[in-house]
Amino acid sequence: MPRSLHVRLDDSSAAALEVIRAGEMTDSAAVRTALREAAARRRARSALREEVQRLAADEDDREEMRIIRDQLAEVAPRSSD
Repeated sequence: MPRSLHVRLDDSSAAALEVIRAGEMTDSAAVRTALREAAARRRARSALREEVQRLAADEDDREEMRIIRDQLAEVAPRSSD
C-alpha cells in the first residue's frame, strides 16, 4: 500500500527538488527518485565499509601487501639528499 508523506521544504531543499525534477517529473516522482538514489548510495557505502573491514582483518592479505610494499620500495628511485 502506498504511503503518503507531507514535508516542508526549506529554500535549499526546494532548489534541490527542482534540480531533480528537471522540469520533467512531478514532485512525487522526484522525491521517490531521490530517496532511491540516496538509499543506493548508503548501501554502496555500507558494502564498501564492510569490504574494507574484511580486508583489514585478513592477515594473509595484509602480509601480501607488506611484501609488495617492500618490493616496490626496493625499486623506487632514491632521493639524493
